Amino acid sequence: MMDNALILIIEDEPEIAEIIETYFVREGFRTITASDGPTGLSHHSRLKPDLMILDVKLPGQDGFEVLAAVRRRGDTPVIMVTALAEDLDKLQALRIGADDYVVKPFNPQEVVARAKAVLRRTTRRGTFQPIRIGPLTVDMEAHTATLEGAKGATVLELTRTEFRLLAHMAASPNRVFERSELVDACLPESDALDRTVDSHVSNLRRKLSAVGAGRLLTGVRGVGYKMSATHE
Repeated sequence: MMDNALILIIEDEPEIAEIIETYFVREGFRTITASDGPTGLSHHSRLKPDLMILDVKLPGQDGFEVLAAVRRRGDTPVIMVTALAEDLDKLQALRIGADDYVVKPFNPQEVVARAKAVLRRTTRRGTFQPIRIGPLTVDMEAHTATLEGAKGATVLELTRTEFRLLAHMAASPNRVFERSELVDACLPESDALDRTVDSHVSNLRRKLSAVGAGRLLTGVRGVGYKMSATHE
């Protein structure tokens, strides 16, 4: 994935953008730059970059807003760059869904090294085998959840959030997930409350029940939810 990968650099300081771009080009990457949030999002939508270098302080939309918009669209790896080192900023970036975080002033070689590490991680993540739990198969690459039944296979019609929840829990069968953990893992772009997770899980259980697999996903009173191989 790193060979000829496209890096989108969203940075409003031209000198810094040029330095970052130069180092990535030296390493064989393709690059595209933007100096504000709306332009960066337009590039992201059109060009589908392999990774983004995203400054926090941007005109138009700040980096946190851009990151949230990118996460609503998909899983493009993002490294946040900022002049602010406060833990609150770092935690906010990671909560929304940043893959890594660097603070100015930085060594551009380090930024490239971090980008390579993130790309290696996300490439491995994309090659996972399908998750199987009882009659259910969750294919992360195809973004499908298929249930095998007496009348053949049924592909579940799930929203993006429902699929995230299903895949996250199915990857660790019989483990109980707290609601707050499911918010962090599956709804990173929102300030969702526990009741929001309950609503998504309720819809997911309803869809599983409709194809005879309602007991795959169960609630644990006072804690959260879990997936198990038992089904109706």
